[in-house]
Amino acid sequence: MPIRAVLWDIDDTIFDYAAADRTGMERHLRAEGLAGIHGSVDQALARWKELTRIHWRRFEAGGVDFEAQRRDRVRDFLGAAAMSDDEAEAWFARYVTHYEAAWELFPDAVPALDLLATGFRHGVLSNSSIRNQHRKLTLLGVRDRFEAVVCAAELGVAKPQAAAFHAACDALRLPPGEVAYVGDHPDIDAEGAVAAGLTGIWLDRGGLGGRPELIRITGLAELPALLRADTRFGAPSSFR
Repeated sequence: MPIRAVLWDIDDTIFDYAAADRTGMERHLRAEGLAGIHGSVDQALARWKELTRIHWRRFEAGGVDFEAQRRDRVRDFLGAAAMSDDEAEAWFARYVTHYEAAWELFPDAVPALDLLATGFRHGVLSNSSIRNQHRKLTLLGVRDRFEAVVCAAELGVAKPQAAAFHAACDALRLPPGEVAYVGDHPDIDAEGAVAAGLTGIWLDRGGLGGRPELIRITGLAELPALLRADTRFGAPSSFR
């Protein structure tokens, strides 16, 4: 079957999440008078990321909702178990203000989207919430590039589970075999997509390699040529 659409991951794929996360955390901790918490900024960020993984697993398992896992992440990061829901939400909102101020697309994102605008439909599948990712894509000026935005918080199921990929394909009204998925994580994104019947493409920006079973690119500039190199690719768009 021809590939008719590309599904995209957002964070660390088209959006430089890692850079924004570090800059936002540094500015936030300084503003909160917490510059020394957990040692250095890098150590604080490492702890934040660790807690993000821990609490996201709780959400994936169905133990808490999206907002609750976020509040618990704040409490654990601050060592403030008695912090109220409102206080945790307010702390997180102040962090988000600094984080959003550092938002930038990767330089290769818009050129790749431009080159693929003719010939492919486009959608998003993200392990986040529609509220967060719709806002992000809108402020970054690319929301109108994507026909559908599908997110784990609303689905109740997350990548790499096949149901998440299939829900995104359903949103595009296409079978998995006609959809490619591009993401920065070899297991969650590329391998998960392949297991769900899509064409999975690992965006290995760091040049890690070591996964010969996966289709791998090191930048989005490689994507248009890759997609059009096979006779399956290049089907006319039906996005209206």
